[in-house]
Amino acid sequence: MSKLQERLDALSPARLQGMRRGIEKESLRAQADGQLALTPHPAALGSALTHPHITTDFSESQLELITGVHAGVEAALDELTRVHQFTYRVLNELGDERMWVSSMPCGLPTDETIPIGRYGSSNVGRAKSVYRMGLGHRYGRRMQTISGIHYNWSLPEVSSEQYFALIRNFRRHAFLLLYLFGASPALCSSFVAGRSHELQPLGDGSMHMPFGTSLRMGRLGYQSEAQASLQVSYNSLDGYGASLQDALTRPWPAYETIGVQNPGGDYNQLATTLLQIENEFYGTIRPKRVIYPGERPLHALRERGVEYVEVRLMDLDPFVPVGITAQTIRFLDVFLLHCLMSDSPDDTPQEITELAHNQHLTAARGREPGLPLLRGGQAVPLTTWGIDLVAQCAPIAAAMDAAHGGSAYADAVEAARASLQDASSLPSARVLAAMAADHGDSFTAFVRARSESTRQTLLTQPFAPEDQARFVDASAESIEAQKSIEAADTMPFEIYRQQYVSPARLGLGHRTRSVTTA
Repeated sequence: MSKLQERLDALSPARLQGMRRGIEKESLRAQADGQLALTPHPAALGSALTHPHITTDFSESQLELITGVHAGVEAALDELTRVHQFTYRVLNELGDERMWVSSMPCGLPTDETIPIGRYGSSNVGRAKSVYRMGLGHRYGRRMQTISGIHYNWSLPEVSSEQYFALIRNFRRHAFLLLYLFGASPALCSSFVAGRSHELQPLGDGSMHMPFGTSLRMGRLGYQSEAQASLQVSYNSLDGYGASLQDALTRPWPAYETIGVQNPGGDYNQLATTLLQIENEFYGTIRPKRVIYPGERPLHALRERGVEYVEVRLMDLDPFVPVGITAQTIRFLDVFLLHCLMSDSPDDTPQEITELAHNQHLTAARGREPGLPLLRGGQAVPLTTWGIDLVAQCAPIAAAMDAAHGGSAYADAVEAARASLQDASSLPSARVLAAMAADHGDSFTAFVRARSESTRQTLLTQPFAPEDQARFVDASAESIEAQKSIEAADTMPFEIYRQQYVSPARLGLGHRTRSVTTA
């Protein structure tokens, strides 16, 4: 019997039933013509600072819809659907804006006119905007308009050490998720205007990679020269914390040139260090825990350990109304369990370099027949490695089905196996096929059509009056909560900023009064 099977047999059905998940989904607001909506975050959606389920990400034009924590896959999707339904009803009352259903953005205006998220006049609200201003200066606003789905996942009785073992394996095998669920093989050429890239032209106004899976997770996506200098190790919470602490406290010359404030006194960024705050560190997966009001995320991890992981590499699926299916979520559950229960040797600088190579290659050319990835310095075909991993997932799916009833988890693993043998069934292939068949190879025309279809679907689905009333109340309560925060502020913003970015607030025995941002 394999070690994996032994560990699986030791997992009780009750513990498997204790698995929890939540979903965060980003989507740009777009006009009917496929251009970015430049209107403010709608007031009827409540305060982006304090609403528990509806906020903005980087841009004022970029919605982020958030579920609570759920024991069931369908329950999480049901809540995500209701948040979408309310949001669409608000957008529909205000005009004909819609949520852009692709991870790669709609038609964008000049970089400086992409609106940064606004969160009011409180110190925490101002800090959130200044942080985003810093992202714009560091990476360009265009890059920040890329959208995706984050999947938050936990299992009872898992230690920080075990979560880091999961993370190491996840990073080793993340290519499989990019291959199976990547849905961004093409983009609007406005996104790469003035940038060097390897994309090929397609139709009029579109660019693509013929075998691409997720341009969002490739060299055009969340990448930065400064962060490329970071080789963050996931061998322990201590090592991870030390890597982040270094990035959060190390001055970076290019950012020192930008400065915290411009000569007129307006803020350019929160700090001149390599990272302004923890959230700026881009990774395919993050160790997380719920923070106390005003607490730094790294301090929380160091004080109380890892509580859950946040999977960050999932593209929006343009073929389904809320961007992700129950089957995809179930495969993620099985995949994460596989990462948790398999042997997970320490990572090395050589392996970290290899994993970046595999990620970029899969993002750009993942469906290319026979594409080799690197595993321990040796070339191995992506599909061969993928089929082996999926086969190892089958007993885990069986255990999940035994705990929950039915065969939905086994079906999800079987669908993944089939996709490894028929690349034409993958979302990335289906996007290019639909563009060619129905939209003259136009990315914008394809996503406009999918966005309009999604809008109609969500507006016509039944929506209970009590759900509508609950969301209206939540919006009103969030606006009052923002006002209360603003009324309670007494500290000058510069003092607040200095306290927030102070190295003393990053943990390791330091306990200080709290201020907050994110």
